[in-house]
Amino acid sequence: MANELDGFHFEQNHGKARVRVARVWRADGGGGHSMVEWSVNITLFSDCINAYVRDDNSDIVATDTMKNTVYVKAKECSQQLSAEEFAILLAKHFTAFYPQVTSAIVKIVEKPWERINLNGQPHEHGFKLGNEKHTTEAVVKKSGGLKLTSGIAGLSVLKTTQSGFEGFVRDQYTALPETRERMLATEVTAIWRYSYDSISKVPQKPLYFNERYLDVKNVVLSTFFGPPKGGVYSASVQSTLFQIEKAVLIRFPDISSVQLKMPNIHFLPVNISTKDNTIVKFNDDVFLPTDEPHGSIEATLSRFWARM
Repeated sequence: MANELDGFHFEQNHGKARVRVARVWRADGGGGHSMVEWSVNITLFSDCINAYVRDDNSDIVATDTMKNTVYVKAKECSQQLSAEEFAILLAKHFTAFYPQVTSAIVKIVEKPWERINLNGQPHEHGFKLGNEKHTTEAVVKKSGGLKLTSGIAGLSVLKTTQSGFEGFVRDQYTALPETRERMLATEVTAIWRYSYDSISKVPQKPLYFNERYLDVKNVVLSTFFGPPKGGVYSASVQSTLFQIEKAVLIRFPDISSVQLKMPNIHFLPVNISTKDNTIVKFNDDVFLPTDEPHGSIEATLSRFWARM
């Protein structure tokens, strides 16, 4: 929250970071269990300037109170809900319950626990840890205004062919050879913004955002890899990144913009020089995996009326 103070411009906020909470829902009649594990970050924008300039804490919502609120609200959720729904619920609570709070930001990272299958059957209460993480951020104003984003973090993908890199700038500093045959690997970070601008417009369908998360992830994967038979050629990470973003916006009308970060994680062909200068050249079958340095590629694609 911004204030004019003694001739200066002063902005402040406070919150609680990395509140870890797990919630289990047990179906009636001994059915299967569902569970989530979330790491929650809360930021409040409030009129508590007196705490900074007059040693008066009477308007501060204690960060310990924020932490406890996460657990209480999780307990109150009798039905399974998405990280997006919980983020909106928390932010709405803080802006409605405390008169001095004008807006709240709630960020959630969901740990990827996945139901385990044994002998082709889903286990009632068994889970294993997966890889990529589901993320979300809800910005809620006291008026009910909303900015909602979701994302994928740590989606590692690789294909062993159907990738090349040609026609780039060559000068006295360039050593990289051109190729139409290379491995392509990256760790995708995706963030997409929904078009809903108020809480009242958010879909009420249970677990809607979980379904949308899985659908977006499927579009990312299918665009990156192409058909199971033959795949699809990538002329560059940049080209593949753009095709993914375009496919997401075409497929999902309620997504207004999407941002992708796709570092180019290199797998370098191994060639060995021996003492007598004989070079052992491997034929696209033995590689040196590297994670640094790596190429850094990111971009945002938005509809004309929207910006991230």
